[in-house]
Amino acid sequence: MPKMPASSATDPVAEAGGAPLLILTLGLRDEIFAVETERVHEVLDLPHVTDVPNSRSFVTGLINVRGKVVPVADLRARFGMEKGVATPTTRIVVMDVLIDGEPTLVGALADKVYGVTEVAAASLEEAPRVGMTWRSEFVRAIGKRGDEFIIIIDIDRVFASEETAYVGPSSDSPESPRPAV
Repeated sequence: MPKMPASSATDPVAEAGGAPLLILTLGLRDEIFAVETERVHEVLDLPHVTDVPNSRSFVTGLINVRGKVVPVADLRARFGMEKGVATPTTRIVVMDVLIDGEPTLVGALADKVYGVTEVAAASLEEAPRVGMTWRSEFVRAIGKRGDEFIIIIDIDRVFASEETAYVGPSSDSPESPRPAV
């Protein structure tokens, strides 16, 4: 397995050292999220997923990836969104995640995978503590590309935590709450 980057405790801006950060952008509902490309093994069309009874609420099942059993997680569920329906653009992003300190291969359902892009190190900022819809500890950084913001998720914390990543709109936000998982 590739060397795993230090997660969470490191500052993504300092970590980039001025070099652009390569990310894989993906869509969940109308939100754009991203993970660092160094964590991604491959992107798959949606294969048959075998159900796993009594698994964690966001684990949809297991797939076979080149002879390895890989759990598949529904990122929509992790982010407190309603369950999606598979479409022709639904993909599974197979990546390395640290769970209990061990590198683990997992698959994550995404409504759409846009592609690999660079985000300038100068545009990376920490997630604000106020006004975020998502738990700041699940957000590694916020990147800006053109006029859009990209939420770079801390994939290790997303998979390690029992809590949903969604905290709801801030009290100063006009958004209506999304259902919690």
